[in-house]
Amino acid sequence: MNLSSTKEFILDLLFPKFCISCGKEGSYLCQDCFSLIDILERQYCPFCPQPKVVIDGKTCNFCKRSKSLNGLYCAASYNNFIVKKLINQFKYEPYIKELSKPLSSSIIAHFINLNKVTTFNDFILIPIPLHKKKLKKRGFNQASEIAKELSKVLKIPFFDDILIKIKQTPAQVELKKEEREENIKGVFLCQKPELVMGKKIFLIDDIFTTGSTMEQCARLLQEAGAKEVWGIVVARG
Repeated sequence: MNLSSTKEFILDLLFPKFCISCGKEGSYLCQDCFSLIDILERQYCPFCPQPKVVIDGKTCNFCKRSKSLNGLYCAASYNNFIVKKLINQFKYEPYIKELSKPLSSSIIAHFINLNKVTTFNDFILIPIPLHKKKLKKRGFNQASEIAKELSKVLKIPFFDDILIKIKQTPAQVELKKEEREENIKGVFLCQKPELVMGKKIFLIDDIFTTGSTMEQCARLLQEAGAKEVWGIVVARG
């Protein structure tokens, strides 16, 4: 047993993990409860008010006239009680950083359903950034943690310093659709445009609601020269 495994073994003895859904000891999400998550087998237009199935997950022809995001991969519905509990425990106190593993696993399961696990070699991963004050309070960026896990499995590069959030804003969850769009205008900055020039990009976040945040970042990256910008999320609200 190497040093890393020894530390993990000791930590598990001192601070045992329990499934946040059923309470079973061993992990934060047991296999039985993971199986209760309905992993999506189709892709939908990110912006249509009513779900519209689209070929290859692309933003539909109508919506793409006014949107920059090329398409969206979404693993599950936020209406699933286990998904909602996982994301809330991941984002709000008390924070459980290790939930990035089951959450990223749901995304990989979605890719497997779509037969697309090995088709992303020319992409890079960029997480939606947090403002430095929120990052300091939480201790980690939940989108970055998911992106790190995806990077390991998909074998594609991960960059968490290309996009930064330069203004602190109220939480999007507290706002209506129009307020969300206004809330995030001018709050992000692409500080390394040379790294996105001509690249295909996956923007990573935990949840997609109105898409205001992801759309704003997608527009910024395309203005910096990105070839394509797609979203990847655990759930859609």
